[in-house]
Amino acid sequence: MSNRTESYLVGLVGDGVMPSLTPPMHEREGDVQGLRYLYRPIDLLELGLSGDAVGDLLKSARSLGFNGLNITHPCKQLVLAHLDEVSPDARRLGAVNTVVIEDGRFIGHNTDFSGFAAALASGLPGARLDRVVQLGAGGAGSAVAYALLTAGVKALDLVDVDPARCAARAAELAGFFPGSTVTARTTAELTQLMPLADGLVHCTPVGMAAHPGVPLDLDLLESRHWVADIVYRPIDTELVRGARAKGCEVLDGGRMAVGQAADSFRIFTGLEANADRMRSHFLELVAKEEVAA
Repeated sequence: MSNRTESYLVGLVGDGVMPSLTPPMHEREGDVQGLRYLYRPIDLLELGLSGDAVGDLLKSARSLGFNGLNITHPCKQLVLAHLDEVSPDARRLGAVNTVVIEDGRFIGHNTDFSGFAAALASGLPGARLDRVVQLGAGGAGSAVAYALLTAGVKALDLVDVDPARCAARAAELAGFFPGSTVTARTTAELTQLMPLADGLVHCTPVGMAAHPGVPLDLDLLESRHWVADIVYRPIDTELVRGARAKGCEVLDGGRMAVGQAADSFRIFTGLEANADRMRSHFLELVAKEEVAA
């Protein structure tokens, strides 16, 4: 929003969003910038609602004076039918995670891809991008792959347990980025792919607290590789720790989470967020969670 307002009321719509770190990140940044900024989770599970309720929730938010909503699973695709305008990148991705309410209209954006792009630029400056292997071609993986290709990756090898999904995603991305090569691969091909790759990006649930483990044989990593993970609970996943031990440059999942939040903050307020400050706060929040656990 280009116009400054005296206060901001923002929400997060999705399943199981009560523990999200996004609200406190936004509110702290608002405080530091001298704004009255209130960010509330709107948890579909607690409300007993399905993802199909997102259209009604948007209208309710508009009636109640919200400035915008972040949108997460399972509503990122469902919300598209209820928007008045969608950014070109979000339209290409077929997913929206940020809706600004401006002059009564709903305008959709995707800061998953821009958040990862910002994370890559700030966290791995100068990383070689000739050839990259990406594990996972689901929703988050689509946004990350789009960001990688936008950043200039020349050859992207997409690896997913669902061959049909992987092939469809690769073909779609190849159409958007005709100057790059995007290929659907299988996990069995990793032993051939990793020696050719500059970096590895991980976009599956493996490594989350509820899904411990590593997504590939760590012996495939070499010190010359850079490794990016989008899992941030825990911040130091087994993949991140293993890659560091091999001497790899590493991008933890917190950087994408912060990049996404900083971009959403700018869209809601028209003001630039300080991503370094937001990352410091994010790491404080994660550390408190880990102590509590």
